[in-house]
Amino acid sequence: MASPKTGVATGEDGIARCWWAAGDPAYARYHDLEWGRPVADDRRLFEKLSLEGFQSGLSWLIILRKREAFRKAFASFDIPTVAAFDGRRVQRLLADPGIVRNRAKIEATVNNAGRCLELIQECGSLAAYIWSYEPPARSDPQAQATALSKDLKRRGWSFVGPTTVYAFMQAMGLVNDHLKGCDSYQGVERLRAAFRRPKAKPT
Repeated sequence: MASPKTGVATGEDGIARCWWAAGDPAYARYHDLEWGRPVADDRRLFEKLSLEGFQSGLSWLIILRKREAFRKAFASFDIPTVAAFDGRRVQRLLADPGIVRNRAKIEATVNNAGRCLELIQECGSLAAYIWSYEPPARSDPQAQATALSKDLKRRGWSFVGPTTVYAFMQAMGLVNDHLKGCDSYQGVERLRAAFRRPKAKPT
């Protein structure tokens, strides 16, 4: 049951979690093992940005339950491979019942992979670029999400609005939005403190 004051829910296993992770085992596992833990792997970052785009207008639980099917359909989100998808591959994806069959979102993912390769060429890695937008302490993280969204759009990315980008930042550890009464909060704080931020290549 979630506390109305803290927003924390204690499960039958005795673990206190953020309220949104209550009620479904898939959400609980995602919350306990992934959400908020800092990530510097380009493939994982691209996967998450892509899946957040597919989530637009849907619940994350729908996407989470389809995640393995998405990974199979999109070659484990290997960026060069996805960037090379052609019209025939898009048609195959539109016929895949395991994923969200939305042409605009599928085509956006292929396009974004190409734009991601350009970004990696410029910055050295997607991770270095993304982490350059980590919100400074005591700043407004939503403002950084808006700035990142705006720059991605300038670079030709699609389905990367500020709400999508902020959800991505929460999940990939650029901010720690676990509630302070949540059992994961302090662990994520320690992970973020020990995390080595990737740096862009010298220009």
